[in-house]
Amino acid sequence: MGLHDLKRVLGLAHSILRKRPFSLLIQVTNRCNMRCSFCEFWSNGARPEKELTLEDFTRLEAELAAVGPFVISIEGGEPFVRKDIVEIVRLLSRRHVTVLYTNGWYITPDNARQLFEAGLTQVGVSIDFPDAADHDAKRCLEGTTERAWRAVDLLRDAAPAGGRQVHVMSILMEETRPGLPRMLEMSAEHGVGHYITLLATKGTRRGEGGSWPEGGVSEELVGLWKAHPHFRVFRDYLTLMDDFLGQTGAMPTCRAGTQSFNIDHLGNVAACIEKIGEPVGNVREAPLAELLPRLRQVEGIGTCQDCWTLCRGINQLLGDGGNMTSWWDFSTRMRSR
Repeated sequence: MGLHDLKRVLGLAHSILRKRPFSLLIQVTNRCNMRCSFCEFWSNGARPEKELTLEDFTRLEAELAAVGPFVISIEGGEPFVRKDIVEIVRLLSRRHVTVLYTNGWYITPDNARQLFEAGLTQVGVSIDFPDAADHDAKRCLEGTTERAWRAVDLLRDAAPAGGRQVHVMSILMEETRPGLPRMLEMSAEHGVGHYITLLATKGTRRGEGGSWPEGGVSEELVGLWKAHPHFRVFRDYLTLMDDFLGQTGAMPTCRAGTQSFNIDHLGNVAACIEKIGEPVGNVREAPLAELLPRLRQVEGIGTCQDCWTLCRGINQLLGDGGNMTSWWDFSTRMRSR
């Protein structure tokens, strides 16, 4: 790990321990070349000139740094429909830990290399089914699976730390649950990591093309976690899955709006990606120093239990300073170098 990377990671850890805001999800575009049945972000795309500009990202990066180092999840839509995505990554990676999510369609040897040269820490490629026909059908585009696995290999080969900096991201729903063991075998064969996230069903711009798995999934997931060292999620994220799906009331406090937040493709700031329809302001019109306190005043902050997506799980398990189990997973299994 280089000095710059080490400084970013240590700075992030310091922010977490100080219980400061540390996590940002940002949709750099809602435009996408796919029409996934469980997502409707693509239906709300804006013309490129309406999206946040490089100047906006430059100012935003500085305002974030004034709060402290962040882990920034760069998402879409499909980020690579933006011709300037590498420059966006370069700007946001100056003082922050960046992770980018892509469907893999547009990845080439050149832009894979450029991503990591720009300072990207991690990249995830979305693949949900081991069978190509199933994944292509869910993404409504033939050839999606082949392109995605090709992207995995190109990114792995371009990353300074190889497969430590690349992972497959799979959405956990009832129809993908049976194929998850095989998916983990496939990602291991490609020499990369594997993340999962529970399907989001109640948030803004979520489609109706999927359902939560039935209960009793935690034991199964923890068993896969123990069997596959490249299954890089917090183990407590998996152990709490049944509590969430069973709505037992045992779930801990959500940190959205206090230690994490979301910025959409137009600059609107909301407590989380599930609440993008309820913004408290726009980064083009007000500084973060004004917007972050507004988030903490939003009705229902800390009490919402609508999702158990991985972004919430990470923020949850490192929020309020984290715990020993989560810090161990963060520094061992989930490290990028």
